[in-house]
Amino acid sequence: MSPLQRLAVPADAPAVAGLMRASVLDLFPAYYDAEQTASASVHIAALDLALIEDGTYYVHEAAGEIVACGGWSRRNKLYNGTEAGSDERLLDAATEPARIRAMFVRGDWTRRGLGRAILTSCVTAARAEGFTQLALMATLPGVPLYKAFGFTEVESAELRLPDGVVLGGVAMERGID
Repeated sequence: MSPLQRLAVPADAPAVAGLMRASVLDLFPAYYDAEQTASASVHIAALDLALIEDGTYYVHEAAGEIVACGGWSRRNKLYNGTEAGSDERLLDAATEPARIRAMFVRGDWTRRGLGRAILTSCVTAARAEGFTQLALMATLPGVPLYKAFGFTEVESAELRLPDGVVLGGVAMERGID
């Protein structure tokens, strides 16, 4: 069955949160140790409801289950967890990049084009609001997808989670064609 992509609604929040956690627990061990994976399942896989409320978050649904999710934001927040300098202000589309946020795919649905489809929708929507650039902070499992979609690495980063655990990450950017 081919999954259907749609905008997330508030009623999706519990299923999205469950998918995020399951995705981290399934995919992160190939890149991070057990402590990092456990911490990420709490802090990285925390749903930011503003993404749904802003109408910028997508889900893929198959057989009544959400199997992928992700979106973009016009707000000055790059990722979940502690982040110096982040806030909820709206970005200036003329001078600042829109943010790609909270991309997760269920382990048994990886490598089927769902992430690419969500990213394509993000590009279209951000372009419609006048953005010319996208930025994201990738965890290591996401880097191959983002590179394949045309993002370039800006710099390696350390993501310090609220419990003090540090994950390797990569700041990435892409122009909106």
